[in-house]
Amino acid sequence: MTHVQLFITCLADSFFPKTGQAVVDILQRLGISVEFAREQTCCGQPTFNAGLRTEARAIAEHTIKVFEKTSGDIVTPSGSCAHMFRHNYPELFADDAVWLPRAKALSARTYEFTEYLVDKLGVTDLGATWDGILTYHPSCHTLRGINVDKQPRALLANVHGATLVELPHAEECCGFGGIMSVEHPELSAEWLKRKISNLEASYPSTSSGQVPTLVVTDAGCLMHIAGGLNRQKKKQRVLHIAEILNHR
Repeated sequence: MTHVQLFITCLADSFFPKTGQAVVDILQRLGISVEFAREQTCCGQPTFNAGLRTEARAIAEHTIKVFEKTSGDIVTPSGSCAHMFRHNYPELFADDAVWLPRAKALSARTYEFTEYLVDKLGVTDLGATWDGILTYHPSCHTLRGINVDKQPRALLANVHGATLVELPHAEECCGFGGIMSVEHPELSAEWLKRKISNLEASYPSTSSGQVPTLVVTDAGCLMHIAGGLNRQKKKQRVLHIAEILNHR
């Protein structure tokens, strides 16, 4: 039986366990055995983005050591973490003849969740159903960092019963932006307001009272946008794509 390693990510592990469970459920239904290395921690992206390269390198070394003890592809429900493994780890060890090959070996095994389903497994229809409206927000690292966009869209196009609508200005950042929301909270808040306004504009008000559910591929966007919707007392929901694809 084919097996994969699940890199769950900090935010999914701490705040969105249903996302992780959905990933496991989907992969197991496809005949994939899912393994979980309990020693895994953060990928190190927050420290890397803050310019703390020494600290980020220590986290990266730990992560590489953890997954060197395992075999199989590494699947993560986060374009941000996939980007960190694929691009930032080799950058961290660019001048290190010992660690660079090890970083590249980890990078070569790593897939964002929808990327793995579509590009590696060739699956676009998971038999998911959804009675309502869906619109897709392409997370920055997923879209621009690892060039994954057609994969989540193909999967959503095959969600039975769903009405798909386009999100206006979808490619704009939601305002989370790694540590940008911490370093520049005022700017982050304005981008979030704009994203929520675009979500509301994605589907005009109707007598049915239906509102779109926003679909994301990264828990950072999920947490940020859902928090904004909650504070503004909006009716729209935000869900990770794994939860949509696991809905039957």
